[in-house]
Amino acid sequence: MFGSPDSLHSVKMRRLEMSDAFALVLRRQREARGFSQEVLAEKSDLHPTYIGMLERCLRNPTLNVTKKLANALGMPLSKLIAEAEAAQQKSNPGK
Repeated sequence: MFGSPDSLHSVKMRRLEMSDAFALVLRRQREARGFSQEVLAEKSDLHPTYIGMLERCLRNPTLNVTKKLANALGMPLSKLIAEAEAAQQKSNPGK
């Protein structure tokens, strides 16, 4: 867990895990659409507290939950995962 997933600053000292990268991308995508955690929760049929826990890496989503989130964000699941992979690779060059 790295605290605020708003930036990669706090994770530069250690390897960015996929769960960290997913949390970062989830928050970025949510904010890019102007959604609050409550709106994303409603659109994905999840609890707002759970959305916050995902974004802070306090929970790891199942594949079914990840699909719900992608649908609520209006994007393919594959793109959401690809963005998380890209964020992870960017923070861990050569790995």
